[in-house]
Amino acid sequence: QLAESGGGLVQAGGSLRLSCAASGFTFDSYAITWFRQAPGKEREEVACFSVKEGSTNYADSVKGRFAVSSDNAKNTVYLQMNSLKADDTAVYYCAVDEGPYCSGSSAEYFEVWGQGALVTVSS
Repeated sequence: QLAESGGGLVQAGGSLRLSCAASGFTFDSYAITWFRQAPGKEREEVACFSVKEGSTNYADSVKGRFAVSSDNAKNTVYLQMNSLKADDTAVYYCAVDEGPYCSGSSAEYFEVWGQGALVTVSS
């Protein structure tokens, strides 16, 4: 199970942090992928965090602005979003990958999802 929190309304240039709390598994067993879906668009991958790989992969559109971190004690992954743009407006989801490594699979192959967090960036 995944539980998200932290969405909201922010002005362009501002920051938000999303949280994704996991239960029933640990991050060394499964990678976590962040997706987002803007109105009228397909769900797209934003970042993938893998403890096994010791790294996070970022989409080009967010590289240098977004950062993923984790708190093992809380079994929670965070998506820190800085320098937000109007184009970042979307519902953000965290999802459990197929295994401990980032699969790069498209959204339809993910089975366990957080409930989504709406991020609205005003210009």
